[in-house]
Amino acid sequence: MEQVAARFKDGKTKKQYAAMADKARASFNKVFWNEEAGCLYDVVNGDVRDGSIRPNQILAVSLTNSMVSPKKAKSILGVVERELLTPRGLRTLSPKDPNYIGRYEGDQRSRDGAYHQGTVWPWLMGPFITAYVKTFGAKAGRNVAAEWLSHFQDHFNEGCLGQVSEIFDGDAPHTARGCVAQAWSVAELLRAAVEDVCKSESTKAARAS
Repeated sequence: MEQVAARFKDGKTKKQYAAMADKARASFNKVFWNEEAGCLYDVVNGDVRDGSIRPNQILAVSLTNSMVSPKKAKSILGVVERELLTPRGLRTLSPKDPNYIGRYEGDQRSRDGAYHQGTVWPWLMGPFITAYVKTFGAKAGRNVAAEWLSHFQDHFNEGCLGQVSEIFDGDAPHTARGCVAQAWSVAELLRAAVEDVCKSESTKAARAS
């Protein structure tokens, strides 16, 4: 809203929204920043803070108007890359957590119990790549992002041809699970490829010409 007000040359409203944004940013960091872990708390409920290492925090970094500083963004990315990143996407919980379940298998109750407790969601690779490119710059981020996206090449021939599965096991070899073709899995990888890899390359080419 601050940016919209600026486009309409409404200085008073722009200042108002800027103050609100600063207040929201300060509050968010005060409440959600986990200094000991170097990342964000997953859930805050009153005085209770859940320090589980989960991928929700990567969304806070990937936003166009992020509430975390570049320094904190790098720290968050480091934690997520170390604990959650796999060749098939991000785990929903760190393997170091006692509640981690590395394989999505068994009866429905067992599978449902694993869905948010370590199972890999490939769509989360999209915001992770966006956050990485945004934080480390287009040149460094583009090369790394292209490498991560290339890991899905083999999967295109594993399940449904040319598609990406819903989920994968958190444990290697990260076996594909769930439905064989999931819209959000395909969509986020395509978005990241277009916006964060191809767009960066076309921008670079345009500048060179």
